[in-house]
Amino acid sequence: MAIRKPMVAGNWKMNGSKELVQQLSDAINNVKSDQIDVVVFPPYPLLPMLTATGITTGAQTVSENESGAFTGEVDAQLIKDLGCQYTLVGHSERRSIYGESNDTVAAKFARAQQVGLTPILCVGESEEQREQGQTELVVAAQIDAVIDKLGLAALKDSVIAYEPVWAIGTGKTASPEQAQHVHKFIRDKIATISSDLAQGLTILYGGSVNEKNSELLFAQPDIDGGLIGGASLKADLFTAICESAKGTV
Repeated sequence: MAIRKPMVAGNWKMNGSKELVQQLSDAINNVKSDQIDVVVFPPYPLLPMLTATGITTGAQTVSENESGAFTGEVDAQLIKDLGCQYTLVGHSERRSIYGESNDTVAAKFARAQQVGLTPILCVGESEEQREQGQTELVVAAQIDAVIDKLGLAALKDSVIAYEPVWAIGTGKTASPEQAQHVHKFIRDKIATISSDLAQGLTILYGGSVNEKNSELLFAQPDIDGGLIGGASLKADLFTAICESAKGTV
């Protein structure tokens, strides 16, 4: 079985400032180690500041287009040129607020990989979909959109983040057992085609992860770390989550 390095990714969303970069950069650099990958996803204007401190960075989204008359959009190549290594694609807020379809997310995934960024593909179900027993159908469709466009091999150079929509920013969190069930479903789905790829694939959990629940979540066999929202804006909380990820190694 492949050994997967844990990852803790902090999604700042539309938060942050020069002062916050200064407050968090030392703490983040101090918690980094060879044991885990730590990545921060700030708003676009703060990317150069964070990258300059030696922190691994990523964009919260990228355009599926290479260039052109797309006011307000940012191309993946520019993100790469800024020193970023990652980008999120398909975060639930991009899907629900900005109407990004599975096909659009797959196109963003493709563009990210084209320029050498590692996409973190966000998947997850709404509360209504969960109550209707559609979790696996929804998650499978979101993953299949990428596989259908690019082939299964594209997942080798990517990360998947399972983020139940009903648990994002609500204070609700899937139990470790609930989260593990979906993570195992994702890994088993991919394993039906390639066991090696499935075992090597990093799958993160996102959904109100904090310093109190991270240890139990990360202890699950198919959860390889977390995509952290609000807690990534506070140095003590974020570093505590990182330390809990180190404890799984």
